[in-house]
Amino acid sequence: MPEISRFLGIVIYMYFNEHNPPHFHVQYNEYKASIFIESLGILEGKLPGRIYSIVAEWAMEHTNELLDNWNELKETGRFHKIKPLV
Repeated sequence: MPEISRFLGIVIYMYFNEHNPPHFHVQYNEYKASIFIESLGILEGKLPGRIYSIVAEWAMEHTNELLDNWNELKETGRFHKIKPLV
């Protein structure tokens, strides 16, 4: 499972050969969630509200890169790191 980004104790990752719709996974301490890339809604799991807000802010800044990673992982198995929230 490739780690896409890491910041403030939050780890963002995607799996190889994932199912649609496009999404990414978040882990923060004991919390885990899957987040839709396009709507930023929670597909499954849960996060503390403050952490979800931080992740959503980061994802809005990097939507195109997340979608590129989604497609690249599905097609070639390659990915690139995305800058953390600054």
